[in-house]
Amino acid sequence: MAEVASANKTTLPQLAISSGTIEALKWLALLFMTGDHVNKYLLNDTVPVLFDAGRLTMPLFVFILAYNLARPRTFERGGYQRTMIRLAVFGALATPAFIALGGLLAGWWPLNIMFTLLVLTFALFLIRRGGNANAIAAGVVIVVGGSSVEFWWPAIIFGVAVWFYTRRPSMTALLVALLACASLAIINRNMWALAALPIIAAAARVDLRCPRWKWAFYAYYPAHLTALWLIRIPMSHAGYLFFT
Repeated sequence: MAEVASANKTTLPQLAISSGTIEALKWLALLFMTGDHVNKYLLNDTVPVLFDAGRLTMPLFVFILAYNLARPRTFERGGYQRTMIRLAVFGALATPAFIALGGLLAGWWPLNIMFTLLVLTFALFLIRRGGNANAIAAGVVIVVGGSSVEFWWPAIIFGVAVWFYTRRPSMTALLVALLACASLAIINRNMWALAALPIIAAAARVDLRCPRWKWAFYAYYPAHLTALWLIRIPMSHAGYLFFT
């Protein structure tokens, strides 16, 4: 009977991606993000391929963050706290340009993606600490924080599911990740976010050599939004209309 149960049990693969390949995924996500923002803020969303490719940005960045946080000893070495500080600082630096560029639902709301990643990191930090009180606090962070950031609860839930799967593969974590990613269609108005999943699966099968630039991705976010904001000023004076 034990042999039959063992044979019927589904064994899910452990997620293992090399550090170089993770860095390459960051550059790919950054490329998609830049194209999406140029299309949104300078071209009035008139280039569909840039919009569609941009839907992969958030799932890739959330996956990378959750995967890195799930690495052994990241919690013990204070990696969660350092990540939260960086996300808060660079998210705040990006906020003036993010608001000035427009396209938000209401004034400052929702907060930019750096704060999405911050909410995710804080929730995972509480979960990692363990205990019922921390689990309840993490739930509050997800509910309240998810209501105030880009891509809302689907982004946070996707990241939590990826983190759980990376630490201990399970069908539950896999299905939650798939459903959370699919539910982004409500926000994105298309299913292109799911295209990030085969890219992630392929990443686990290659070992790319890509150097790590520790601060590049943090600094790039406020820098490129500020640059787009400044570029729009002379364009506006020249009579170009923006509809974001």
